[in-house]
Amino acid sequence: QVHLVESGGGLAQPGGSLRLSCAASGFSLDYYAIAWFRQAPGKEREIVSCINSADATYYVDSVKGRFAISRDNAENTVYLQVNSLKPEDTAVYYCATDERGGSACEWIPYENWGQGTQVTVSS
Repeated sequence: QVHLVESGGGLAQPGGSLRLSCAASGFSLDYYAIAWFRQAPGKEREIVSCINSADATYYVDSVKGRFAISRDNAENTVYLQVNSLKPEDTAVYYCATDERGGSACEWIPYENWGQGTQVTVSS
């Protein structure tokens, strides 16, 4: 059974950094695509970044140069390093996975989701 657990969220000041983790169980990440989404209050959920089984990555324009996604297959964990945080990055961040790992990860209709971790950027 696919299970995802996010962690690493919290309160950060503008300009600060956090490292979000998505620990997977019940399957091996090696062949899966993993994505990070976020949803801010009153807004639709949006994809932030993703990585496919070939380690091809995608970033939404608003986070390019500030966020970095990586995977550790040995730990079965995907990370999202979030730097130079802005108040508009405040949201619940979710990780999601799908077995269509070889596809362009930004277009996959992800079916397996974690519970989310809150990121709040405020001074």
